[in-house]
Amino acid sequence: MFEFLKKLKDNNKMLKHKIFTTEFAGRELSVEVGKYAEQATASCLVKYGGTSALVTVVQGDLREGIDFFPLVVDYDEKMYAAGKIKGSKWVKREGRPTDEAVLTGRVIDRSIRPLFSDKARRDVQVVSTILEYDGENDPAFVSLTGASIALSISPIEWDGPVAGFFVGQVNGEMVLNPTQTARNKSDFEIFVTITPYGVDMIEARCKEIDNEIIYNSIEFAAKHGKKLMDFISDIQKQIGVEKISSVPVLSEEEQKLYELINKKVDEFFGRVDVNKVFVTDKVETEANIKKLVEELNQILKDDNEVSKELRSKGIALFNEKLDEKAREMILKENKRPDGRKMDEIREITCEVGIFERTHGTGLFKRGNTQVLSVVTLGAPGEEQMIDGMEFEGTKRYMHHYNFPGFSVGQVSTSKSTSRREIGHGALAENALIPVIPSKEEFPYTIRVVSEVLSSNGSSSQASTCGSTLALMDAGVPIKRPVAGIAMGLITSDDNKDYVILTDIQGVEDHSGDMDFKVAGTEIGITAIQLDIKSNGISLEVCRETLERAKKARLEILEKMKKAIPESRKELSPYAPKITTITIDPEQIREVIGQGGKTINKIIETFGVEIDIDQAGLVFITSPNQENADKAIEYIQGLLKKVEVGEIYDGVVTRIIPDQNGGEIGAIVEFLPGKDGMVHVSEIKYERVEKVSDFLNVGDKVKVKVMEVDEGRGRISLSMKALLEKPAGWEDRKFDRPQRPMGHNSRFNKSSGPRRDFHKKY
Repeated sequence: MFEFLKKLKDNNKMLKHKIFTTEFAGRELSVEVGKYAEQATASCLVKYGGTSALVTVVQGDLREGIDFFPLVVDYDEKMYAAGKIKGSKWVKREGRPTDEAVLTGRVIDRSIRPLFSDKARRDVQVVSTILEYDGENDPAFVSLTGASIALSISPIEWDGPVAGFFVGQVNGEMVLNPTQTARNKSDFEIFVTITPYGVDMIEARCKEIDNEIIYNSIEFAAKHGKKLMDFISDIQKQIGVEKISSVPVLSEEEQKLYELINKKVDEFFGRVDVNKVFVTDKVETEANIKKLVEELNQILKDDNEVSKELRSKGIALFNEKLDEKAREMILKENKRPDGRKMDEIREITCEVGIFERTHGTGLFKRGNTQVLSVVTLGAPGEEQMIDGMEFEGTKRYMHHYNFPGFSVGQVSTSKSTSRREIGHGALAENALIPVIPSKEEFPYTIRVVSEVLSSNGSSSQASTCGSTLALMDAGVPIKRPVAGIAMGLITSDDNKDYVILTDIQGVEDHSGDMDFKVAGTEIGITAIQLDIKSNGISLEVCRETLERAKKARLEILEKMKKAIPESRKELSPYAPKITTITIDPEQIREVIGQGGKTINKIIETFGVEIDIDQAGLVFITSPNQENADKAIEYIQGLLKKVEVGEIYDGVVTRIIPDQNGGEIGAIVEFLPGKDGMVHVSEIKYERVEKVSDFLNVGDKVKVKVMEVDEGRGRISLSMKALLEKPAGWEDRKFDRPQRPMGHNSRFNKSSGPRRDFHKKY
């Protein structure tokens, strides 16, 4: 072990400082090696435009007693890379990775993993640390390129290189590795990873795009990916070091014992009727396999030469032979493990309206895969805030995916959301985003949660279907239903023969070479996710898979429409009611009030939520329409332009005292949120000594608008103007014309209570 580690360090020290450059998609790509992270197994600093990433790879010790390749990929966003100081008031250090960071890490992992030997048992960790981000050049491209280079020049056994980047389409033209600005204008975003052997990984979100256009984009990526792979291969030839195998080497004694185990497993497997093992029902299939494993374990246990560790290896070998047999049945016998045809979809059932109090539900079942999707509608203010290195803003449609242990019959403890759950949730979210109505059409914040109740292949695509049903059940006016399907692939050892499978189940996913998920509407594709286990698939396989997936998708959509043909016209009675009105943006401050006083009063008084956007669109969310109507009436009254001469019914809200113990007048609210003053001289024609002798708080009065001072926000009201003048009133000496507010010297004094009054009037 120590010799192995020493060799790794010696190889790393041999790397001299060097910079390599090339042009890709019209921008310079720079790779610097031999300067940073000298204790890593290999590292490189990759710069593209104004985006830079330090990518390191480290290979660790041999892991004993495991039956998988221990690869870890971390994508580490640094807020300083984008010149930001974010976080709470008390914590400024970067915390757990954002969902976007997790998804980028998965893209790197899914791109490089197929090119490692599945028999490797040494820890490998790839870390991409983003050091600089210009907001235009995508860090995912920079990170994957760096990972490909670091693995290629390292002594770690890896069958690369890979080249992965975005392809877009703007104004009908394909765009290679578009900037963020171009991606915002594109009809689709598709990230394609290419290897020397074919297509390796795809992640796409599209606006109902035709199969042919998607295929052309994959072909376009394959064409341009060759240049990038040649660049990486050239770097490897110049500074790459000898590869060191990560596959454990058996001693002579271990080899003999392994041959003994292999012989016993072969003898046992020869007596197994595989046709009786694999059946339509997953639970029954697993029960059959479990029974065979118990029998084999007992046979090995009875042999004193076989240790507990060797028994474990024997059982693992038996499972490998079952997988090989499943592949052989499909490829040579043209027979699937559950007896279906190659393009046949499992039995599908769809239900909606499962629960009364939730806003919308959809239950989708395909074979042994069953997903319950639940929709919750909320106010615009309940949108999710996004505050990451790359993205800032809000998100009004969210899709969350949960995969509990019971869905596959396993005991599991509660834990944080896994990378897989985040990835599958994002796939279903991307699939549905193109059909979600705009905020203007449907102002609600929408959250969908997909609970996987049972899984036997493609629960993410079942989530897409179940969520479509739930959205329609909730009354969300989606443009069109969306369905998804997972396609599989079995290839011969020489890659000459292959079979594409529609709607793969668990055993076909586990033993197969491809998991090609395609979601979309009857018009076109909305999302794609491709993962493979081989080192690459051909363009021919891509084209055929897309066509077969379309046929299956249309078939599923027809079955979904039978459960609910269109979105419900009415929302659930338990969903909040949102009413919108438009106001002049200049009036927003009037609705909000100083320090939010006015808007908070409306919210508290009427039991509503209020959200206002910069364009003046006001969203009133209420448990019932009556409360919303009252809040709207209040806001409209608050914003109404009051004209001199208008007459209103009002309510006395205050009596205004003066500093000498007298009373100046009364404040009357005559519109919701809008009031004015009735001066003591405007109550009646006869002289009034004390306002409270005639008016009290709560009295309903009729008033006329006499003067509006918009600059000061003061309104003068009169009760007297609505009364009939007493006989001979014009001949009285003290009868004077109406004076403007502020003329009376007593009223203008700035001390005492009147000073507070003058702040408003």
